[in-house]
Amino acid sequence: SRRLLPLSLGLFQGVLLLFFTFFVTYDEPSAQPDVSSVANWIHGIFPFFQDIQVMLVVGLGLLLTFLPHYGLSALTHNFLLLNFSTQWALVLQGLLHHLHHGHVHLDLHSLLAAEFAAVTVLISVGAVLGTTSLCQLLVVAVCEVPVYLASEWIITTHLGVLDVGGTITIHVFSCYFGLGVSKGLFGAMQRPVHPKETPTPCSNLMSLVGTLVLWVFWPSFVAILCQPGDAQHRAILNTFLAMSTSAVTTVVVSSLLEKDGKLSPGHLQNSSLAGGVAIGAVADMAMPPVAALALGSLSAMVCVLGFRFLTPLLAQKLMLQDQCGIHNLHGLPGILGAVASTVAVLVVSEDTSPSQMPPAGVNASKMAVGQWEEREAGKQALCQAAGLAVAVGGSLLAGLLVGATLRLPCLARPPLRLCFDDSLQFEIQGQAENPELCGTDEEGALALKE
Repeated sequence: SRRLLPLSLGLFQGVLLLFFTFFVTYDEPSAQPDVSSVANWIHGIFPFFQDIQVMLVVGLGLLLTFLPHYGLSALTHNFLLLNFSTQWALVLQGLLHHLHHGHVHLDLHSLLAAEFAAVTVLISVGAVLGTTSLCQLLVVAVCEVPVYLASEWIITTHLGVLDVGGTITIHVFSCYFGLGVSKGLFGAMQRPVHPKETPTPCSNLMSLVGTLVLWVFWPSFVAILCQPGDAQHRAILNTFLAMSTSAVTTVVVSSLLEKDGKLSPGHLQNSSLAGGVAIGAVADMAMPPVAALALGSLSAMVCVLGFRFLTPLLAQKLMLQDQCGIHNLHGLPGILGAVASTVAVLVVSEDTSPSQMPPAGVNASKMAVGQWEEREAGKQALCQAAGLAVAVGGSLLAGLLVGATLRLPCLARPPLRLCFDDSLQFEIQGQAENPELCGTDEEGALALKE
C-alpha cells in the first residue's frame, strides 16, 4: 500500500506528459481575430481566476482543518486532489469538446471548466474526510470527473438549465455524489465517535479563517462565467447580499439553538457560506435586491437547522456518515437555490434571459409575445426541476457504485485507530518510536470512548 500511491501518481503524470506532448497545443496568435479584444477578455477574467485559486487552495483547504490531528493531511489532500482532478478533467474535456484535427486546443476557458470539475471532487470527499486513504480519494476523483462532465452536459446543454453559479451542476451534484460514496463505502455500519474527531479551539479557529477567505472571494466564483456587463454586475451584487445576510442569520439562529445563547463554531464555519451556494442559480437574473437577501437568510437557516437536527437523524436512521456536513452546506442550500430558480423564471421580467425572447417568426403583438413568454417560462421552470432531479439521482447512484468500489482491499483503507490522524501519511516529529504501542493506546482510548 505504501508503494501504490507513488506508483499510481507517477504513472498518471507520465501518461499525461505523453498526452500533452502529442495532442495538446495552444491557439496560434494569427488565429485570433482581434488581439486587443482577446487581451481585454484575459485582463477581465484573470482576476476572477486568481480569486478562485485562492478560494480552492487556501480557503477550502483551511476550512477542512477542523479536525485537530488531521489538518496537515486535509490541506495536502485538498491541494493534491485539486491538481490531479484538474489535469484529469483537461484530458477528458479536450477529447470530448476541444479536439480539432487531432489536437486539443487549450485556453483559459477550458482550464476554468476543468477546475469546476475539480471542485466537485473537493466537495464530495468531505463526506469521508479522515476515514479514507489517499489512494481511495484518487479513485473517487478518477470516477467522479467523467460523471460530472456527463451530468453537466445533460443539465446545461441538453436541458438548458440556468445555473451560472453552479448551484445545481456543482454543489448539489457533488453533495449527493459524496453522500453516495459514504453510504456505499460504509453501508449500514454505525461508526462510533473517534477520540480524535472532536475539534479543538485551535482547529476551529483555522477552519474559521478558511471560511472568511471563501466568503471574501465567493462573488468571483459565481460571476466568472457571466456575460460581462449587467449580468456580471448583478451576479456580484446578488452574491454579496446573499452572503452578507447569510452570515448575520447564522449568528441569530445558532445563538437561539445553542445552550445559553452561545455560538457553535461549526455553524459559523459552514452556514455563513450557504448564501453563496443558493444564489448561484439566480445570481445573474434581474430580481430585486430583497430576493437575494431573503434567499441568503433562508439558506443559512436551513443549513443551521440541518446541522442541529437533520444530520443526527440521518446518522441514526440511515447510518449515513457525513464528516464535513456537506449535505447541510451544499445539498440543502443547493436544493433551495434550485427551487428559487424555478420560481424566478416564472416571475422575472422578459429581459432577464435572452433565451426567453420570441423567435423572429412569432407575431410581435403584445398578446402573442406575452403568451410565448408564459409558455417558455413554464417550459424553463420544468427544465430547472428536471435538472435538479438529474443532479440528485444521477450523482447519488454513481456515488453508491464508487463507494462500493472503495471497499477493495488493494486501496489501503486505513484502520480505525489511524483515522483522523496525520501520522498515516506524514512523519510527525515527536511521534512515539513504537507505532504499534501508539496504535494500542489509541485503540484503548477509542474503546473507552465507546
